[in-house]
Amino acid sequence: MNKIKTIKPLTQGIKLKISVPGSKSLTHRALIAAALADGQTVLQNMLVAEDTMLTLGALKAMGIGIETDNTTAVIKGRAGYLKAPSEPIYLENSGTSMRLLTGICALAKGRFVLTGNERMRQRPIQPLLEALQKWGVRAYSEKDNGCPPVVIESNGLEGGATEIDATLSSQFLSALLLAAPYAQKPGVIKVKGKLVSLPYVDLTLQVMEDFGIKVEHHDYQVFKIGQGCYKARPYTIEGDCSTASYFWAAAAVLKGEITVRPISIHTKQADFKLLDILKQMGCHIEASGDGVKVIGGNLVGVEVDMNKMPDVVPTLAVVAAFAKGKTKITGIGHLRHKESDRIQAVATELQRMGIKVIEGDDYLIIWGGNPQPAMIETYNDHRIAMSFAVAGLKLPGVKIINPECVKKSFPGFWETEMFK
Repeated sequence: MNKIKTIKPLTQGIKLKISVPGSKSLTHRALIAAALADGQTVLQNMLVAEDTMLTLGALKAMGIGIETDNTTAVIKGRAGYLKAPSEPIYLENSGTSMRLLTGICALAKGRFVLTGNERMRQRPIQPLLEALQKWGVRAYSEKDNGCPPVVIESNGLEGGATEIDATLSSQFLSALLLAAPYAQKPGVIKVKGKLVSLPYVDLTLQVMEDFGIKVEHHDYQVFKIGQGCYKARPYTIEGDCSTASYFWAAAAVLKGEITVRPISIHTKQADFKLLDILKQMGCHIEASGDGVKVIGGNLVGVEVDMNKMPDVVPTLAVVAAFAKGKTKITGIGHLRHKESDRIQAVATELQRMGIKVIEGDDYLIIWGGNPQPAMIETYNDHRIAMSFAVAGLKLPGVKIINPECVKKSFPGFWETEMFK
C-alpha cells in the first residue's frame, strides 16, 4: 500500500533560505572519473540518494575501493582497471547509472550484466550498444529488444571511429566520452541526429577536464578523445539546480522570496536556465554570495523550447498552471523515456487539478487558471512528486501518492523547511 502525504500550504509572500544537496548529474560523473583515475580522490558534497548510491555500489562491485562518510567519499582509483563481478549489477530505475556504467564496463576484460526494475527494462539503450560494438565490444540487449538487461562482453575497448544516435538521450554520448580515454586507439565519435539535453554533455566534458582529460569537438557533432588517464584530485560537487527548481517554483507561485544555495551563477547545469524562464513569466531574480533568490510576481504564460533542460519540465508545467494565459513547452519528446512518460504524467495530473492541457508527441500546451487540489499520482517518479508538491504549498488539500519516491534524488525533500 502506497503512503499518501498531504501538503501543508504556506502563507503568501513567504521568505525562506533553502540549502540543497550536491548535483546528481555531477555526482554520477565524478564518481566514475575518480574510479577510473590513478590514485585517491576525496569527493565532497556528494549527493547521497538512491541513484547515486547505485552507481557507487556498482563501482565497488567492479573492484573500486570507496569509503564514505555522509557526503564525503574517498575513492581509490585503479587507472581504468575494472573487474567483472560474478553476479548481475542491479540498477533499479537509474537511467544515468545504466547508461554511463554500460560504457565503462567495456573497459574491463570479462562479462557484465546490468539490469534494473520493470520500468528500466522498458527504457531504450540500443544506440549505445551499437556504438560500443563499433569499438570492438560485444554489447547486446539480453531480451533482444533494445532495452536492459544489457550484457557487455569485452576484451578492452578498441577505440577508433564510432557513431551514436543521441536523439533519445545525451547519456549515450556521455557514456562513450567517459570511457574513451582508456581505449586502445584514440576515439572519434560522430553524433547522428539532434543531440538532446546538450548541456549534460557539457557537464561530462567539464568533469573530464577537471580530472585531466580534454576533449576536442566540432559543434557537438564530432568528438575526438585522446588516450590518457584521469588524475585523482580533491573535488567538490556544486548544489543541484534540478532540486533547486522546486523551491524557485514555490517562490513563483506563492509570490514569495526564496533563496537556494549553494548555487553558482557560473554553473554549467542546464536547469539553472529555468531562472530565465521564471523571469519571463514575471519573477525577479537576484544572485548573491553562494545562492540565488527568486522573488515571485504576477505570472504570465510563455512559449519555450525545453529540449536542453528536460528535468525541469514538470516544475515549469506546475508553475504554468498558476500563470495567466497559455504556456507552450516544446522539444520534449525524449521525456517519454524517463522514469515515467513525463509528458503523459504531467498532462494527466494537471487535468486532475482542473487545468486544460493538450499533450502532443513532443510538446505540452497548458492554459493557466484556477487549479484545484487533487490526489496526485506520482508514477514512482521523483520529479512528478516534487513538482506537484509545489502546487500543494498554495492549494490546501493536495495529496501526493508514494511520496517516498523522492529518495531517488533528494531523500531529505520532505524534511526541508518548505514542507515541515
